[in-house]
Amino acid sequence: MAALKDRLRSDLTAAMKARDEVRTRTLRMALTSLTQEEVAGTTARELSDDEVIKVLTREAKRRREAAEAFAAAGRDEQAAAERAEGAVLDAYLPAQLSDDEIAALVAAAIDETGASGMAAMGQVMRVVTPRVAGRADGARVAAEVRRRLTG
Repeated sequence: MAALKDRLRSDLTAAMKARDEVRTRTLRMALTSLTQEEVAGTTARELSDDEVIKVLTREAKRRREAAEAFAAAGRDEQAAAERAEGAVLDAYLPAQLSDDEIAALVAAAIDETGASGMAAMGQVMRVVTPRVAGRADGARVAAEVRRRLTG
């Protein structure tokens, strides 16, 4: 069984005992998403830690997007709640790469592939994406690749 999933379960129990509503709600949602991912497809399976991180990353991204949408609509209370849930999920994710680290990885991938011009963006993204898995938002990586290939 995935160690990260076990940690989520034990943290949920601790949050329930501490009556921490935000953590409890967020961890329940995360565990539900993990369970749905496990039973999706033709056969049920156990998720690895890497797969758990992918699911948590997807959920954290949903929280960020929802917070932005609520803030744009003037619903600051809901936006704050979404940001709080996102902060809880971020604690379980690997540290995010800085812009400089992303730039270095992209530059290395461009050198490796010999890419030039926007037509080679997919080729560069195929090389960079596994290297940044879970440590940077794909939009940030794509923006850096685009900047390097057009500049």
